[in-house]
Amino acid sequence: MLRRTIATATLAICFTPLASLAQQAYPSKPVKFIVPYAPGGLPDTVARVVAKNLGERLGQSVVVDNRPGGNGVVAYQTLLQSTPGDGHAFIVSDGSMLSITPLINKAATYQVGKDIFPVSLIARSPLFVVAHPKTGVSTFKEFVSLVKSKPDEFTYGSSGIGSTHHLTMEALKVALNLDVRHVPYRGSGQSTPALVGGQVDFSIAALPSVLGFIKSNQVRLLASNAPARSPQAPDVPAIAETVPGFDFSVVVGVLAAPGTPRDAIDRISKEIAEVVRMPEVIRTFEGAVIEPVGAGPAEYGRVIARENDLMAKAGKAANLKSE
Repeated sequence: MLRRTIATATLAICFTPLASLAQQAYPSKPVKFIVPYAPGGLPDTVARVVAKNLGERLGQSVVVDNRPGGNGVVAYQTLLQSTPGDGHAFIVSDGSMLSITPLINKAATYQVGKDIFPVSLIARSPLFVVAHPKTGVSTFKEFVSLVKSKPDEFTYGSSGIGSTHHLTMEALKVALNLDVRHVPYRGSGQSTPALVGGQVDFSIAALPSVLGFIKSNQVRLLASNAPARSPQAPDVPAIAETVPGFDFSVVVGVLAAPGTPRDAIDRISKEIAEVVRMPEVIRTFEGAVIEPVGAGPAEYGRVIARENDLMAKAGKAANLKSE
């Protein structure tokens, strides 16, 4: 049903006559990228890399506006209030605000294809299970063994309830029968310092948020949630090597408000596809273990549908409830 809804919405965006921007060059003022998390996480990193180069191509600045809260609800409300429908404000997010937030937050009444629309799939990236050195854990195998030997004794931090970070660990707990307590934070900008400071024993994090701490031996990489090992971390196993088919890698994309002119959607999608092919952007992304994609609305819609199905199953396993 969700796939049909998104497919129908994608066709509607393609063929429904919307306000044309032909009367005025687009963009006519700065463009805003609203990120539903605090600075420092993967969506924020991707948004800032793209914003810099996109602004040069558009001839207008692209400003990143971090609006954490409600795992996307605050960002969505900000989107509707930010010159709604004129094509100068978008959300840049991972998929959790679309797949999980409506299941756990009664305020999240938006629906993909009706209240928010796919524009561009910018990139995808694995998250990593990481450990504080005090645990004595250096490998994923040791992590599993230690947690199983001392149920409910260890904690892990995430970037928030319903985030991909949270659902990755909850799915892993179910798959391997692990008992480790969840400590949610408001974004990786909080969860990573908590891990480094020893307030939690483990965490799920994007490489950019922990890279410096890995180099200084304050954090240890254990495994990735992608289906295969990352070329940038070939010695770090994928969880899928232990749990076949495990894939919770993060996708980051651009989303638009209802009524956004087709001209604006086309322009942003086209320019982002060009930006992620720029050698300097590719190098920056590769250094942060981010895979550039640059797919348009239709492909992004299909990816959202697949992820929503996956996260719904993980959310049920985690016993997520609407509040």
